[in-house]
Amino acid sequence: MSLDQISRADRILVVDDSPDNLFLIQATLEDDGYQISLAEDGKTALALVEKLLPDLILLDVMMPEMDGYEVTERIRQNPKLPYIPILLITAHERSSVVKGLDIGADDFIRKPVDIDELLARVRSLLRLKHSIDEREQMVRQREDFVSRLTHDLRTPLVAADRMLLLFQQEAFGALPQEMHEAVDSMARSNHKLLQMVNTLLEVYRHEAGCKTLIFNPVEVQELAQEVMQELKPLAEERGLKLTVAVEQSLEAGTEGHLTTVVMGDRLELHRVLTNLVGNAIKFTEQGAITIHVAGAPVGGTPNQPDQKSYVTIAVQDTGVGIPADEQATLFERFHSGEHKRSGSGLGLYLSRRIVESHQGTINVRSQPGKGSVFTIRLPAEK
Repeated sequence: MSLDQISRADRILVVDDSPDNLFLIQATLEDDGYQISLAEDGKTALALVEKLLPDLILLDVMMPEMDGYEVTERIRQNPKLPYIPILLITAHERSSVVKGLDIGADDFIRKPVDIDELLARVRSLLRLKHSIDEREQMVRQREDFVSRLTHDLRTPLVAADRMLLLFQQEAFGALPQEMHEAVDSMARSNHKLLQMVNTLLEVYRHEAGCKTLIFNPVEVQELAQEVMQELKPLAEERGLKLTVAVEQSLEAGTEGHLTTVVMGDRLELHRVLTNLVGNAIKFTEQGAITIHVAGAPVGGTPNQPDQKSYVTIAVQDTGVGIPADEQATLFERFHSGEHKRSGSGLGLYLSRRIVESHQGTINVRSQPGKGSVFTIRLPAEK
């Protein structure tokens, strides 16, 4: 027996409607040092799984009311449960085994159960469980380390940012032109690093489930105008035109008027739009960036008044464009393009996480040399 098994015996849930089978399997596994729980039906088994979180489930296929297939399917569909290996016990032919494996079981053993085979399969599935648990623990520890490190990095970066601002304002006395240029360069670099750290911290907050969104009605048209005003000086520095275009006409077959109000976290939606427009400015050498806002018909369409309607925000640029092979992975974590100005690859990933947390979608259409269009669709407030 391993050190892990000495410190905590593996917990196994055995599910069978036959008391004799339960007794036999319990005696066999307890003799091998395992901690055994029993259930005589599927409903009891599902309750025990959530309560005990066993390391392995031995599950009889043929049971009254709820068979082993349904129990397996419900366990696999429960997002609150960690991965738990399931060993099906069956007296049926190959077709039943195929069905069980297809719905999420990990292995099977036929009746009458051979004790040596049972113990071998149990050990094999528990090794799999331990391997997955250790890997997930390593991932959690790594993410916790990065999150803590990122948080700790913010303090000196914020302090440096404020100190450099004081130098730029000549709070400590006049600076020669050469020193002004050096301080300005340091301030820009420090600001970029602070932005990267903030983005990384937000990513880990979302992934750890620690991000609390505050939903209120958000006027998307006003939000777009606000982002435009904030980033317009940056666009003008590069000789680019930045505008907002609002769709005023209704779609064919709709009545009433359009709304550009969504339920969302205004700060997070502001972050998404700022990121998209900032990227458009970064990757556009000449031309224009336009933020298109299209409202959703209030009350839905006449034929489907209860169907969810969406407010659309599209950021269109005349920039370098994105190759087709990069578009497929553009919103993935740490994906950065091949362009020399590509950043950490976290901005678009974070944007996708935020949009999806609002029950929306984000996608891109682009052609190299002909610009890109990033489109966000958010459910309209009814």
